[in-house]
Amino acid sequence: MKPILPSLILFTILSLVATSSVATTNAPEPVKIIFDTDIGNDVDDALALGLLHSLQTRGACELLGVTITRCDELAGPYVDAMNRFYGRPLPVGCIRGTPEGDTSKFLPLVQTRDGDAFRYPHTLQRSSDAPEALKLLRRLLAAQPDGSVTLVQVGYFSNFAALLDTPADDISPLKGLELVRRKVKLLSVMAGAFQTIEDNNRFCEFNVVKDIPAAQKLAREWPTPIVWSGFEIGIALPYPAVSIKQDYRYVPHHPIAESYFAYMPPPHERPTWDLTSALYAVLPERGYFSLSAPGTVTVEADGFTRFTPKAGGRDRFLKLDATQRARTLEALVQLCVEPPARIGK
Repeated sequence: MKPILPSLILFTILSLVATSSVATTNAPEPVKIIFDTDIGNDVDDALALGLLHSLQTRGACELLGVTITRCDELAGPYVDAMNRFYGRPLPVGCIRGTPEGDTSKFLPLVQTRDGDAFRYPHTLQRSSDAPEALKLLRRLLAAQPDGSVTLVQVGYFSNFAALLDTPADDISPLKGLELVRRKVKLLSVMAGAFQTIEDNNRFCEFNVVKDIPAAQKLAREWPTPIVWSGFEIGIALPYPAVSIKQDYRYVPHHPIAESYFAYMPPPHERPTWDLTSALYAVLPERGYFSLSAPGTVTVEADGFTRFTPKAGGRDRFLKLDATQRARTLEALVQLCVEPPARIGK
């Protein structure tokens, strides 16, 4: 891969090129998105959230809210800070449960102060102060027209699997399964592996392994089409280290660049796993990826995702050829580095 030059002039030119390749002349209605993330484990979640905000700035999507599957008191505040950086104080819902046993490398950035003020302003101080994720999911879905919402899941399966079993309540008379069936048109999920990974024909991917019962339940019961972005897609699209070092300098402090440095600084080039599911969810017809034939995904006891071709099957997975790779990586980078329309305070 040739390096991306850090010149501001080249940045402007590339931004215009990316705009022409990503945006459409006769733009359809913005895709309504709910983003479900285990933010704090890997920095690609932060990149994916920034990408969705850029797509909303371009009019391609409407981010309804964010739900979180990592049980960490800083995850909710971090997402709130990211949303406000992009000028959109969106609803955030957090899972309840046993806190993660590790400390995130980059979530503590939300506590950084410059003088007396937070570097990244936020009003949510603890995840436990946020609405419970399942309640927020029900509220967001119930408020939308039938068949209008695309869900993007880039973390554990915990929230969406549990949503299926939620009872009717004062938010909606529909039980969870029927609410999903009624409101959701697509689930775009980063999970599993559908190619051999480094000679391993039975690769068990992190998002699945972290909550295998939930992954099995969702794969077994989910009532709408699912498109899976397997582990192999993200590793084929490593995020350029030079972009992290150069392209976010339009502000003194950028949450994406600082999170990347805190997680694993350049010259490391992090795979873009979660970004691929977000991009496909919003722009499925733009040819950034191809799709497998229809089939069925089952999750086995160790977390292995088995795809069985089946005519009319619910599931497909993303595929990527060499030509798509160059174009898709450019789109991912230019969307991530695009400045917010209004930087929030």
